[in-house]
Amino acid sequence: MSLLQKILTLFRGTAHEAGQAVVDANALKILDQEIRDAGNELIRSKEELTKVMAQRQLQANRSKDRFAKKAEYETYIAGALRQGNEQLAREVAERLATVETDLKNDEQAIASYDASINQLKTAITATERKLARVKQQVDTVKATEAVQRAQTAVAARHSGATGKVTTALDSLERIQQRQAERGARLQAAAQLEAESGDGDLNAKLANAGLLPESTSVDNILERFREKPVQQLAHEPLSLPAMEIKDAEQVERKN
Repeated sequence: MSLLQKILTLFRGTAHEAGQAVVDANALKILDQEIRDAGNELIRSKEELTKVMAQRQLQANRSKDRFAKKAEYETYIAGALRQGNEQLAREVAERLATVETDLKNDEQAIASYDASINQLKTAITATERKLARVKQQVDTVKATEAVQRAQTAVAARHSGATGKVTTALDSLERIQQRQAERGARLQAAAQLEAESGDGDLNAKLANAGLLPESTSVDNILERFREKPVQQLAHEPLSLPAMEIKDAEQVERKN
């Protein structure tokens, strides 16, 4: 195969794939149009059936007229023979022979019409049933297509949402890590500051209750342990110095 033939073959293959892709993308539209075409053909078939039935009726009417003419000729022949007019009877018999031949042809034509009508009716009925089944299947296909499109959209949104959630979780994790690192640096700075000054010593003295301004449960209990119980019970409350001086002045005036 020459290079040109291979290129032409490639073009044909590419055109076939492109055409198939277009057909697949518009499969439902094509299917709807095919169903409409089948419906139109069915309508035309019914019209043809109507024409055949009309022709059969016309043939039957002509045959009916011929039967009436046959009966009339038979009456004429019988009358001519009763009169002994053989010649007239023969002439009428010749007419009757033609009518009977036509009646046989009518019978065959009517039988042919009846057969065609039955075939057309059978074909139309079968086509209507097939078309009804196809329409039902098309409705199912359309419903399935709509559901699958919805599922695809939901899956796409879910996939996108999952990706966004994953991204958000990554961002949250990075923020928490930065906050943890910042907290650790602040704690380390406070520890260095305490170790470099009196902060650590004062904290230890305060915990031991040795600072003057410190007040703890242990200091209070220790203060009460240093005095006897009776002294604690009868010991007057100490008043401030200013209150004592004021009380002495009041007694002197009295």
